[in-house]
Amino acid sequence: MTLPPLTIHYRGPLASCNYGCPYCPFAKRKATRREVLEDSAALERFVAWAETAPFALSVLFTPWGEALAYPRYQAAMARLSHLQHLQKVAIQTNLSGALGWLDQAHIQSIGIWATYHPTQTTRPRFLKRCAELRARGVSFSVGVVGAREHFAEIEAVRAALPAEVYLWVNAFFGRRAYYTPEELAWLSGIDPHFEFDTVRHRSRDQACAGGYTLISVDGDGTARPCHFLDTVIGNIYDADFAARLSPRPCTRHSCDCFIGYAHLERLELREVFGAGLLERNPFAGVRN
Repeated sequence: MTLPPLTIHYRGPLASCNYGCPYCPFAKRKATRREVLEDSAALERFVAWAETAPFALSVLFTPWGEALAYPRYQAAMARLSHLQHLQKVAIQTNLSGALGWLDQAHIQSIGIWATYHPTQTTRPRFLKRCAELRARGVSFSVGVVGAREHFAEIEAVRAALPAEVYLWVNAFFGRRAYYTPEELAWLSGIDPHFEFDTVRHRSRDQACAGGYTLISVDGDGTARPCHFLDTVIGNIYDADFAARLSPRPCTRHSCDCFIGYAHLERLELREVFGAGLLERNPFAGVRN
């Protein structure tokens, strides 16, 4: 039996960050020694499983906090990138960590979902990292939270980046009502897919990849249809796990986060983003 390709959103025990964004519960939190050991062991177990998994795999690391600043995640990204059955390995990151680890990676299999935090770093520093990604040929996207106090930075970053680099805007707390019609129009000019992020998409009973070709996996291997559902499918480390994957309608009333609603079939965003879905880059395949 040939198994369909599987996308995994992996979120291990790590829950710390080197940035201090006021809206984030993990801001400026340093992991304890015990937490580091637990996260390291969970990550190593996951990577070892992925190396012999019976699926064509795509992996997106979606940590609570910042992971790519740690050598263990840099090494995991590089290691996974060389697997013959891996289609893409990507990570959500603030891009604060050094990028030398990319020298050990298979670049064509790497994706970077980079968020610019204007209150936590400087624009020149962030853009320098973006330029390094471009020089290395990495597929990446750049994003900013669409708070009004960030509008000037959104405009400046868009002007500084080449047109081939997608700049996405996350609606401030997913609130369409936060914006005036003029602001909605302006932000849609920056990000042509911005409107999708301002809507709580009806998802209950809707066809979705979650639970079949997409799963969320935590540090002990527990798998769920996505990060936003508590329903446990099984554990990826169980021998019979593959048999537990099947098409299933969403049981959540609505979905308002890109890593969730992008997999609702009726929105057809998987076709829009194509090979760049994990790193939120609709221009994947076009030189960044």
